[in-house]
Amino acid sequence: MGIIGFIIVGLIAGFIARAVVPGKDDFGIIGTIVLGMVGSFVGGLLGSLLFGDGLEFSASGIIGSIIGTIIALIAYNAITGRKKKIR
Repeated sequence: MGIIGFIIVGLIAGFIARAVVPGKDDFGIIGTIVLGMVGSFVGGLLGSLLFGDGLEFSASGIIGSIIGTIIALIAYNAITGRKKKIR
């Protein structure tokens, strides 16, 4: 996957994860892209552990990226405690 494709997949996965996980997130566009790129690696790691031969650190496709990004966003919110509740 080229760098432009990786950025686009990261952007899409980041926006979808922010829409799925409840609450207000104060990320900008760059933060959303970085979140999606980290999620792509998390999804690739989980995919290689579940379906591959072992531990492989690589980017995943769009579905794996979305799942990984949701996991990364939930972990980020749990670690930092910065999640604001919707009233």
